[in-house]
Amino acid sequence: MKLKKVTISGVNSFKLPVLDSKEQEELFWRYKNGDEKAKTTIIQGNLRLVLSVLKKFKNRNENMDDLFQVGCIGLLKAVNNFDPTHNVKFSTYAVPMIIGEIKRYLRDNNSIRISRSLKNLGQDITRAKEKLSKDKEKEPTLEEIADELSISSEEVVLAMNANNTPMSLHEPVFSDSTEPLLVLDQIQDEKETFDSWIENLALKEALDKLPEKKRELLILRFFQGKTQEEVSSELNISQAQVSRLEKTSLKALKKSLAEKQGESVDGSNIE
Repeated sequence: MKLKKVTISGVNSFKLPVLDSKEQEELFWRYKNGDEKAKTTIIQGNLRLVLSVLKKFKNRNENMDDLFQVGCIGLLKAVNNFDPTHNVKFSTYAVPMIIGEIKRYLRDNNSIRISRSLKNLGQDITRAKEKLSKDKEKEPTLEEIADELSISSEEVVLAMNANNTPMSLHEPVFSDSTEPLLVLDQIQDEKETFDSWIENLALKEALDKLPEKKRELLILRFFQGKTQEEVSSELNISQAQVSRLEKTSLKALKKSLAEKQGESVDGSNIE
């Protein structure tokens, strides 16, 4: 698939500079010797790194502009603390710091608020479990943990549940060289019948027959729920082109489905 422009926080990824390893190394030495302009150049030359990290968080329903800004803070910290004398690539050093900064932001801004006392109790429980496991050489029971901390079993359960991180439906549970298996894939849909499975299969085959751009447009519009304006930005075409292409793509899709079902449909009634 052709590389597409990404515009986020007013930054066009096509216009972002790219630094080769030698140039970046020279800039770091200049920055460590007090050249602040070199620092600015390093940051600008690694904004693509922040954008690549954001892909890990694209299914979190978060404002990507906000996450980009937070990722840039992580990048800035990485630039400030990176030691060019160590035999480590800057990207290897920076990526965990960018991810960590974004995760801290998501944790601190989580709509599910956990009291400080419960967080502290959760940490005490973790330490108690480790100690008891080591002493008894087996997994401790709730009652043993409660006795160790002089609290009730109910308090142990409450703190443990409160400190569990909610799992995203888009969290991969298995991944190989093909598409990853997500938590969402393992949730049974009671409405999913054999007939609807056949219909989905026919739709997929019909989509696969479309030219790449038409197929991508329909997926963005009707499977990912994006507006014509969002599709226009993602495909780097005008909104009027999106509207025209959408109509022709739907007609072509309907015609392909009709042919598969042995019907004769001209598609003229599609708005």
